[in-house]
Amino acid sequence: MAAAGNADRRESTRARRPGRVRMSGADRREQLIDVARALFAARGFDGTSVEEIAARAEVSKPVVYEHFGGKEGLYAVVVDREVRTLLDGIRGSLTSGHQRELLEQATLALLDYIEAHRDGFRILARDSSGTGVSGSFATILSDVASRVEGILAAEFGRRGLDPKTAPMYAQMLVGMVAVTGQWWLDAQHPPRAEVAAHLVNLAWNGLSHLQAKPTLVTPPAT
Repeated sequence: MAAAGNADRRESTRARRPGRVRMSGADRREQLIDVARALFAARGFDGTSVEEIAARAEVSKPVVYEHFGGKEGLYAVVVDREVRTLLDGIRGSLTSGHQRELLEQATLALLDYIEAHRDGFRILARDSSGTGVSGSFATILSDVASRVEGILAAEFGRRGLDPKTAPMYAQMLVGMVAVTGQWWLDAQHPPRAEVAAHLVNLAWNGLSHLQAKPTLVTPPAT
């Protein structure tokens, strides 16, 4: 009876401790994802440990392993969510319109994501291509480029340029926006719409004066 009484008192003490709210499995999973996302953004995949994730979430290491199997599994979930958020935003932005309007929409969608999901963009741009996780930043950009490719191919055909070169130009354009976005994330100026306007200005006005068979002024060294 004494042992049972002691156990009851210990349980009562735990229940009264401030800040120790019992979470459901789903809530705990979301908490771990949020904690890990912030740590991965700040320190990268290699710089973040399961011990630190568990400590920030105020749980034991086995809880992390129970939900995700380890750091790699947790990281994969974080990356997958960011990939879906970015691609959903871009897909939703590409409404019908003139080719330039579509280019503006895609540019703004990527900058929107960077502005609203700074931690997520840092994770995708810095780490995901080197961890073996599906949905790397390069893969995401390739998906975006495949959509831009259709816009360019139609415009190239209208201007008498070779539509077969559209995939290459699509990669150039998307890469330009992504690299500028990385710079903008740190610079935090000028405003998003102004950055988008300058990007489209360079891309569109450059495209409007493309040569059908471009050559280098200085021949490359052999």
